[in-house]
Amino acid sequence: MYFYIKIISHRLNMTSGKFYTSDPWLKPFVEAIEGRYNKCRQKEKELAGNGKLASFALGHLYYGLRRNNDNWIFREWAPNATKIFLTGTFNNWKEQPAYEMSRVNKHGDWEIVLPPYSLKHGDLYKLSVHWKGGKGERIPSYATLLFQDDMTKIFSARIWSPDESYIWKTEDFSPGTNAPVIYEAHIGMATEEYRTGTYREFTRDVIPYIVEAGYNTIQLMAVQEHPFYGSFGYHVSSFFAASSRFGCPEDLKELIDTAHASGLRVIMDLVHSHSVKNLNEGLGLFDGTPGQYFHTNERRNHVAWDSLCFDYGKDNVIHFLLSNCRYWIEEYKFDGFRFDGVTSMIYYDHGLGKNFTQYGDYFDGGQDVDALVYLYLANKMIHELKPHALTIAEEMSGMPGIAADTAGRGYGFDYRLSMGVPDFWIKLVKEISDENWEMGYIMHELSQHRPEEKVISYCESHDQALVGDKTLIFRMIDSEMYTGMTRSYHSPILDRGIALHKMIRLITFSTAGGGYLNFMGNEFGHPEWIDFPREGNNWSYQYARRQWHLVEDQSLKYGFLAAFDKEMVKLQSGFRILEEPYISKIYENSSDKVIAFTRGELLFVFNFHPVKSFTDYGIPIQGKFRVLIDSDDPLFGGFNRIDRNTLYISMKKTSRQTINMPYYLYLYLPSRTALVFKKETVKRVSDL
Repeated sequence: MYFYIKIISHRLNMTSGKFYTSDPWLKPFVEAIEGRYNKCRQKEKELAGNGKLASFALGHLYYGLRRNNDNWIFREWAPNATKIFLTGTFNNWKEQPAYEMSRVNKHGDWEIVLPPYSLKHGDLYKLSVHWKGGKGERIPSYATLLFQDDMTKIFSARIWSPDESYIWKTEDFSPGTNAPVIYEAHIGMATEEYRTGTYREFTRDVIPYIVEAGYNTIQLMAVQEHPFYGSFGYHVSSFFAASSRFGCPEDLKELIDTAHASGLRVIMDLVHSHSVKNLNEGLGLFDGTPGQYFHTNERRNHVAWDSLCFDYGKDNVIHFLLSNCRYWIEEYKFDGFRFDGVTSMIYYDHGLGKNFTQYGDYFDGGQDVDALVYLYLANKMIHELKPHALTIAEEMSGMPGIAADTAGRGYGFDYRLSMGVPDFWIKLVKEISDENWEMGYIMHELSQHRPEEKVISYCESHDQALVGDKTLIFRMIDSEMYTGMTRSYHSPILDRGIALHKMIRLITFSTAGGGYLNFMGNEFGHPEWIDFPREGNNWSYQYARRQWHLVEDQSLKYGFLAAFDKEMVKLQSGFRILEEPYISKIYENSSDKVIAFTRGELLFVFNFHPVKSFTDYGIPIQGKFRVLIDSDDPLFGGFNRIDRNTLYISMKKTSRQTINMPYYLYLYLPSRTALVFKKETVKRVSDL
């Protein structure tokens, strides 16, 4: 059966109108949407007055330790404290009168001014905070660098005031308007050795690889300091400190500077959704009271993450978090953020109690409007500071307006992470045999998203590779990953896995509604899972590293997958397909497992059938076409069944009974093969 339909990827510019006008199903909830928006605007006016939000978010320039006219000045906010002492290596960790802070106002600000000789670069320090009925050691809330003792594993803040500050070589980096093709990376596990990698090694070894692979954006995980390495960086303790396990602040700056010089954006995973419970390192009982930053009722503890939940209804919490956004942009020149755990932030039950199958689930009173207000303010301020910044919401519920412009009544994220796509692929590969895959179902799942939003699509991120789970290629190849990845070896299981690894990535990339993401190593089918050193694995680094040598080994198949990924990613730099708003589906046949669609000037044809190859298969499209990518190319580990040098020309099938027959492109479609064609310019119809 031949038919022609058009799918429109609704990438609308909502700055000129209200986002909900594009979705008639939101009509019953307009009052609720406007009410939330009014709360956002009201809070913005309260905090910024007639100015900019950035003028409010200055906590990092007031609190913490810094030089002031050659003296040292340190400030901290601790409204419940009765005394605070600065202790450290400079006074043998003793509470001394010379290092006692003074309370300077009714809001709970404390301050101390010390002469230049009192402290020096590299000194370790903490606060000894007293309150009625108790006291405790605390890491300052605005500490910018920590140090962990190798023997005791205890963290301290570290004074970092080198004689010469880092000099940026790329001052005014601008990535242009190119849609993000994101390489998600973890500094510590980016080394091949059995240890924690460093910023400098990443700069030297991985950035050139990313550039060569064709990605235009790096997303760095685990930058904010976290006591437990195995938390993947998501149990943050010190929000203003770049993790010291990877190196010093200048090393991170050099990494970002080098990336910018190479034309790469750098965004970071920003964790504002929760905080670690650790008392000495964290903020949980910083001044002796549980309610300084967090909820004090049943909402205090995150039931799934064993962490603490911020109270976004408090102005001081908003001040702290907005200042944190500004700090990373200005101090390290990050180009934006992927906000972690947005779903958890915006629902009282953290999104754990609903399937979000009806619109009422977004407006039934179970939403934390204070969190939505904070996200609105954060996005508004970030884009005020850096108009080209990217903000991405890790949000799985599909909250209306989360990725709509603030001027259009939305919450301001540029993109939402399309978290349903990897879940879809896992379900398909795990539960449904190839011969039962439905082409329409695949296209629907890959292209669906809210009409007002752009999304970042991906087959798998770090989440799909954690210990206890499997990457897509491991699900398909399993034990043959260990025995069958040599180039001379073939088996039905291995050949299937290699072919589908390429096809799944290509169809996900080519249907993405705005951007694409890949976790480091997945592009070449990195074997095994991710597991950080912990007691349960005898503190092993076996699975907390990346085996880059596999790509270079000419006897193995990993290089085939990396080469294919590189050609696929070029479709964005060469044809900007992720910015093309229309996906025109021109053919679909689930019996044959064939699907074809165009995006811009490119034609994509997939034959997912596990065993059937088709000769002279008619695709209803007019024009002349040349092959750009053939997943069956031997360069990509294929079987070389396609003529890639032919100019493919559409033609009519002659028939006495039918007048004005349509044009068809007749193709040979080998089983489990994907083809990308570029349409050649045609001056006259007669040229066909």
